[in-house]
Amino acid sequence: MDPVGIAAAPDAGPGPAWQSKCPWGAPNTTSISCSLADVMSEQLAKELQLEEENAAFPEVAAVAEGPFITGENIDTSSDLMLAQMLQMEFDREYDAQLRREEKKINGDSKVSISFENYRKVHPYDSDSSEDEVDWQDTRHDPYRADKPTTTPRKGFIGKGKDITTKHDEVVCGRKNTARMENFAPEFQVGDGIGMDLKLSNQVFNALKQHAYSEERRSARLHEKKEHSTAEKAVDPKTRLLLYKMVNAGMLETITGCISTGKESVVFHAYGGKSATEDKVIPPECAIKVFKTTLNEFKNRDKYIKDDYRFKDRFSKLNPRKIIRMWAEKEMHNLTRMQNAGIPCPQVVILKKHVLVMSFIGQDQVPAPKLKDVTLSSEDMKKAYYQILNMMQQLYKECNLVHADLSEYNMLWHDGKVWLIDVSQSVEPTHPHGLEFLFRDCKNVSQFFQKGGVAEALNERELFNAVSGLNITADNEVDFQAEIEALEKMNEDHVQNHGKKLSMFSSDGDPPIYDE
Repeated sequence: MDPVGIAAAPDAGPGPAWQSKCPWGAPNTTSISCSLADVMSEQLAKELQLEEENAAFPEVAAVAEGPFITGENIDTSSDLMLAQMLQMEFDREYDAQLRREEKKINGDSKVSISFENYRKVHPYDSDSSEDEVDWQDTRHDPYRADKPTTTPRKGFIGKGKDITTKHDEVVCGRKNTARMENFAPEFQVGDGIGMDLKLSNQVFNALKQHAYSEERRSARLHEKKEHSTAEKAVDPKTRLLLYKMVNAGMLETITGCISTGKESVVFHAYGGKSATEDKVIPPECAIKVFKTTLNEFKNRDKYIKDDYRFKDRFSKLNPRKIIRMWAEKEMHNLTRMQNAGIPCPQVVILKKHVLVMSFIGQDQVPAPKLKDVTLSSEDMKKAYYQILNMMQQLYKECNLVHADLSEYNMLWHDGKVWLIDVSQSVEPTHPHGLEFLFRDCKNVSQFFQKGGVAEALNERELFNAVSGLNITADNEVDFQAEIEALEKMNEDHVQNHGKKLSMFSSDGDPPIYDE
């Protein structure tokens, strides 16, 4: 046999079929061959990296927009693209933290808060729960009452038996409930959420009128508090004046209110140090703050407009500035009484409508009024003659009439009577000066006659004793008629001497500070 023919025999023809399709044989794999240049290609590296990024960040790849994440122009070698991808991942983590904070704060509360405005990628946030509701983004607010349905211009809805006019009780009731939102914020109307409230016209009109009246009342109270001194309170401007006195060392401290009346409020204070050596501040002082409201004492002008000392200035002032003149008037009157030796408070200083005087009393306890103290018959008699002497001094030496002298304006201290409250005092030449003097004599005479003083004169005798006039009249009516005749004669005197003593050059008054 030819060896060459044997060797070529297998190739001569095809073998059996089971030899070429053996299931236990090794699979015949074909591998795609590539050159070294293809392996080092940059395009192939970009495609492989893109596949890895899509597998690692599927949401970012699906969400991100812009030219830097599209599959056509991704450049992994760009630092800008990598920084933007990292920023996107940080924003997602930040939003997740905000959602956890919202859930922790809100809890089961009906009123929830939302950090929607602080999120970074909230328009495309797919991880947020669907049942989470932000009331800022919803059109329907469950805490706001629905607006009532309006009726058409024709005035009714429906036909036949189902017709409903604009005067329907239910429709009007709901409209009235909705109108309560127009009330002032200070007027509490309650919370009617979830309730179908229907207010009748009568109830709504009553509530509306009450709301308007409350609004006007609150406005009046606010104005009264800010611009006036009333009762035991002071307004901010008066408080500033008192603070300046304390800061300047003139007053040590202000303890509190000791008296209140129709025209002023009196406070107790401890005196400080004076800025000048010739002026001595007493250890205890009384601060008289004149009220800037004209509600309780409206007839002040009767005592001041006809006084020739203030007549020219009165016509140029408005009613509120009269208060400052009223305080100045009391300061001048007290100075005249002090120079005449009449027991009265010593004037320390005047600032606008605040008058500081010496305190009549001891250890913050004011001296009692003559009407509140119980005196023996000897002390009562002594007090009567002292008052009679002071009235004569006041009329002749001080040229003044108290005009409001009674047991309410006389204090008992150190065994003698002290006169206070002389802001309304006028001169005898005042058109009503003698009339005021007769009223004072009547008050003093009645008080001491009731107190058991047998030597007390009646009002007509006391008037002649104080004034030095000799009016002989059998009854009170004729007596007052003669007084009015004398007052008419004094009008010419007032006109002729209207500007004679307007500057008070001879009184030696304390300084007036008008800051």
